[in-house]
Amino acid sequence: MTSNLATKLREGTKKAHTMAENVGFVKCFLKGVVEKTSYRKLVANFYFVYSAMEEEMERHKQHPIVSKIYFSELNRKASLEQDLYYYYGNNWREQIALSPAGEAYVQRIREVSATQPELLVSHSYTRYLGDLSGGQILKNIAQRAMNLSDNGGSAFYEFTDIADEKAFKNEYRQALDMMPVDDETADRIVEEANDAFGLNMKMFMELEGNLIKAIGQMLFNSLTRRRTRGSTEAGLATAD
Repeated sequence: MTSNLATKLREGTKKAHTMAENVGFVKCFLKGVVEKTSYRKLVANFYFVYSAMEEEMERHKQHPIVSKIYFSELNRKASLEQDLYYYYGNNWREQIALSPAGEAYVQRIREVSATQPELLVSHSYTRYLGDLSGGQILKNIAQRAMNLSDNGGSAFYEFTDIADEKAFKNEYRQALDMMPVDDETADRIVEEANDAFGLNMKMFMELEGNLIKAIGQMLFNSLTRRRTRGSTEAGLATAD
């Protein structure tokens, strides 16, 4: 017997997925417009979110539903620590803090773990399947946009314990389909996944103001350099 939960999640979150991709910060990222200060704040938020999710998944790894998609090779906490060290230095723990949207996200993960642990499936699906699906593309964009080297700042996107990401995603979806869930539980898992997309969107939207300011400053600096160069060239022409 199969629950078809993978299909229900895919179909039931299409609209939320599209909305998340159309948040300004994400659209800019996908176009290669990435500002390092904003990005490292996102990495910091992700650190708290994934730490909470992985702690709660570990807590419930024997749960009849959660256990089906408990794969420690998906864990991102250690890779995010590498990235935070890269962006903030040795004392990164003293420099990072949760944003309001990040705090709401963490609180929701803790809440479902305490009251409805089966809904952790929603949060795992929303984050990890997205990370696996677009990870390499996003890694390449981040490296180009922020001039990152191959060994720094993009560990989050590297699943070193997963040899074949496509095969692993198929295994994960099969595990979803084999979960012992009834229709009501499946519907609640889909609903929570949509809420998880919303929590992600709010984190991205928080960063838009910083990104807009950074882009404006970049444009201002570019125009200033052009004017300075133009004045210099005019001065040289006069001197000739």
